[in-house]
Amino acid sequence: MLIEFRVGNYRSIRDELVLSLVASTDKSHRETHVVHIGPKSVPDMLRSAVLYGPNAGGKSNLVNAAAFMRAVVADSATTMQLGQTFNVQPFRLNPNTAKEPTRFELTFLEDGVRYQYGFALTAERVTEEWLLAYRTAKPQQWFTRHYDPDSNRDVYEFGSHLTGQRKLWQESTRTNALFLSTAVQLNSEQLRPVFAWIVHKLVVFSAGVLPQIDFSVGMLQQSEGKQAIREFMASADISITDIDVAPRKGVAQTFNFDAATGKSDVRTEERDFLMPQFRHETEHGSATFELGDESLGTQRLFALAGPVLDILKAGRILIVDELDSSLHPLLVRRLVSLFHNPKINTANAQLVFTTHDTTLLDPDLLRRDQIWFVEKNREQATTIYPFTDFSPRKKEAWERGYLMGRFGALPFFRDLES
Repeated sequence: MLIEFRVGNYRSIRDELVLSLVASTDKSHRETHVVHIGPKSVPDMLRSAVLYGPNAGGKSNLVNAAAFMRAVVADSATTMQLGQTFNVQPFRLNPNTAKEPTRFELTFLEDGVRYQYGFALTAERVTEEWLLAYRTAKPQQWFTRHYDPDSNRDVYEFGSHLTGQRKLWQESTRTNALFLSTAVQLNSEQLRPVFAWIVHKLVVFSAGVLPQIDFSVGMLQQSEGKQAIREFMASADISITDIDVAPRKGVAQTFNFDAATGKSDVRTEERDFLMPQFRHETEHGSATFELGDESLGTQRLFALAGPVLDILKAGRILIVDELDSSLHPLLVRRLVSLFHNPKINTANAQLVFTTHDTTLLDPDLLRRDQIWFVEKNREQATTIYPFTDFSPRKKEAWERGYLMGRFGALPFFRDLES
């Protein structure tokens, strides 16, 4: 589970921002919205968190930072070549930060062990990297790495708890690659859970990016998956009574973007497709529709259906920018509620999302410690602060208070006539 995400000097984010999913002592919705693991080294954690703020406030940059970190871990040791640069953008409205490294850190729980992993980098190289493990309340330093400009080389320190061919992994790590990623490529079984959690358990959907429908279509070809998708879609009350797949011929265009390097690749090929078909029934008749005939909201919901169900089943972490895009507010509430339902979310999956839907600011849906606000200060640097800073009352009208400006993170308008 995700405990905390930190990022600094990334695009509009100048100072280090911290998004925490550690639960407060608030007793509301504790049986449904909070996960209690047990060990002293692991705090109680929230199943979801939501970020509010004006357009251009920096919410998307926080989501993109998580996607960038994941991409560097996944690709730096394999896809990147010697001399290739990272597509990293530091805060450019200050001459000092424009030259400084960008920093990322994740704290998470995997198999009962709390890990704290992070790195710093410039466009040219990794400047720092570190990993701590909490098997007990006391941390174990597995390794640290930092760049020494005087000797123009990386300096490593290894703790006794990290075993294996450390010298080989160190010598094989390029200046533009992570030690973690390189060691796992060279068969470090001890570091593999850290790598696998970041690459496989962290799922990020940036703004305007829908997951491919292939995952949902693939689930339709299995009886259990088909039933789950059908119930998921039917719960949205869009008169769909059945979903099937039919073969189609067409031209496929595949767009691959590497967040770490900024390189993109577009490929076009003719191939056979399996496309979903939706059966609608009324008291006067029935008809079958192609995906393109459905509304944009239905298309988005179908694309999300397979990944969301898989994330809930596997206990992954879903980070979504603009979850409410093309979806009705009640449907968004339904999606959020799935993560809060311990009978459905048995693997303790988590949801972090941005939204402009103020109807979700409801004490019947969210706890106070699940709500965060994002905005820019006078120096155009993104800041983040929790709803709990305002000590809101449980019975208070949260939505009304936010729209009236009590909590900040609202857009400011100028009179166009003047």
